[in-house]
Amino acid sequence: MSPRDEIPDLRGLDGEGSVQVHQDANLRIDGAKVFSVYGKGGIGKSTTSSNLSAAFSLMGKRVLQIGCDPKHDSTFTLTGRLQPTVIDILKEVDFHAEELRPEDYVTEGFNGVMCVEAGGPPAGTGCGGYVVGQTVKLLKQHHLLDDTDVVIFDVLGDVVCGGFAAPLQHADRAVIVTANDFDSIYAMNRIIAAVRAKSANYKVRLAGCIANRSHATDEVDRYCAAVGFQRIAHMPDFDAIRRSRLKKRTLFEMDDSDDILLARAEYMRLADTLWRTAGDEGLSPDPLPDREIFELLGFD
Repeated sequence: MSPRDEIPDLRGLDGEGSVQVHQDANLRIDGAKVFSVYGKGGIGKSTTSSNLSAAFSLMGKRVLQIGCDPKHDSTFTLTGRLQPTVIDILKEVDFHAEELRPEDYVTEGFNGVMCVEAGGPPAGTGCGGYVVGQTVKLLKQHHLLDDTDVVIFDVLGDVVCGGFAAPLQHADRAVIVTANDFDSIYAMNRIIAAVRAKSANYKVRLAGCIANRSHATDEVDRYCAAVGFQRIAHMPDFDAIRRSRLKKRTLFEMDDSDDILLARAEYMRLADTLWRTAGDEGLSPDPLPDREIFELLGFD
């Protein structure tokens, strides 16, 4: 038997040409509303996720945020420090998960938000999907999802492989963070294609996009109009948001100022929108082929 013969033919099960394995039904997250936050690297996904978690908690929701990045700084502003990752803690016990307690890998952050850093495998040695799966498995084993209202996955970069698309197997809604520039919108177009592939076999749908660090939204809005997508929030390029990262705090813990009050209000409005619409049909935009997105937004 050749090595090719040993590969299971799963094409079509998880998107055209995919050889991914379906989610274990026992790892399904029930009860909570689950959101996965995606976007181009450096676009502000962790800042968005943490302030969104804080906003949900201030609405009275029980929130769990899961960082899915080897850099493990997703929950930095919620807890005020870097947390150890699930994968590193598992290594310490030689991957005997039964030896772990919830307090070994879960930290309580601002206003009771539960914070977990899944981490990721060392470069070139594994798949992010495995890490996400192990994290969800631990959370279920310790019944930490039983009393949770909202789960937010903060995911590394744009979707370029099945591993980093793994949170979409758990999510109700995918949220895309973008800016008003070509590269960010190009990454958003790829993420839309990934969610579309996952939605064939999973419940995940698109909630919309957040224009972040952008004075204007004209390019984002032009793209959304072309593909049938929707901008659901706009976070201008406020210096207060940058300062909050330096001070290791969410915007909700910063001293009041006009820009902070505006940003807080937008995050609260966004949290309310996502909570109310998570059970709706969701959006089904048609991503553009590369040539068409260049013609729409590229250089003349």
